[in-house]
Amino acid sequence: MTATDGHIRISAAGPLTTVQDFGRLHLRRLGIPSAGTLCPDWLQLGNALLGNPADAAALEFRLMGPSFTVEVDDMQAVVAGPAELRIDGADGARRIKPWTVVKLSRGDDVTVGSVSRGTVALLCVSGGVATPPVLGSRATYSRAGLGGLQGRSLQIGDLVPIGSAIPKDTLSLPDVDDPTDQPIRVILGPQADHFSNEQIGIFLSESFFVTTNVDRMGMRLEGPKLKHRTAALSEIVSDGIVPGAVQVPGTGNPIVLLADGQTVGGYPKIATVISADLPRLGRLAPGTLVSFSAVTVREAEDALERHQTWLRTMIASAGSAIEIGDVDLRLLYETNLVSGAVNGTEETE
Repeated sequence: MTATDGHIRISAAGPLTTVQDFGRLHLRRLGIPSAGTLCPDWLQLGNALLGNPADAAALEFRLMGPSFTVEVDDMQAVVAGPAELRIDGADGARRIKPWTVVKLSRGDDVTVGSVSRGTVALLCVSGGVATPPVLGSRATYSRAGLGGLQGRSLQIGDLVPIGSAIPKDTLSLPDVDDPTDQPIRVILGPQADHFSNEQIGIFLSESFFVTTNVDRMGMRLEGPKLKHRTAALSEIVSDGIVPGAVQVPGTGNPIVLLADGQTVGGYPKIATVISADLPRLGRLAPGTLVSFSAVTVREAEDALERHQTWLRTMIASAGSAIEIGDVDLRLLYETNLVSGAVNGTEETE
């Protein structure tokens, strides 16, 4: 177990706030879902700003973040995603924009605001969230009570342990946003043959709405009904399934599995969302229109490589963070504020 410096005390949990890391990536063969964050790219960026390992656990929240009191002597935090922090401490109240590391002190009261775009964001902390690992991961899988804090979402009064960390320079990134005008890329199959070319064409040319029926397990879409070749082909013998799989049950409305998705399924899968685009899909808000485009396996691999390159470039571009209310002394000293000076105590004629 990671050594801890202390904890934060939850005063308001927010809806569905859970401890998440990259998940249990190698246990699906045993029937154990991966779980883990819906935003692995943002988790990597947030941890990089803090000097944490890329997979250090954080608090993932939906719609609105938690409120808590810091019970650690020195701690740093950053919101990875479109939500602000409000800090009430000995020096008064201050607001911190997303993607900006802030120093926190024992006794500070912190509120993580609402998600302004999409539905999901993360609160990353120096040293990471230090709950005990379960099956090699701290990720919460609430349906089985695995990982996180007692295998569930946070509740008022919870004490969330924070790992030991050496304070780093406070860093910041420009706002990181998801492109909304680009289709989600998929690889067709493995049961694309259960649909006619016409139906596959509809899937790739029409738009679908993200419904309110969405959680960490999956996302239901509404739009044109996708018809199977025959009624018998609307079900299959259950086989392996992964996050990103686009199932089409007999209703014709697609279901996209997300991080907590089951390990086997009995609906035919018309396509699978590529790894580079799955985080972007998982952050979409209900009511959002989404479309799909087909790529090859090689194109998917190239897209993932480009995404990783983008992440490295973003990390390298991080600059010094000047908190609201602070003064950048170096900039002040280097700036010619006035063209001259006068003695205001002398009388003038």
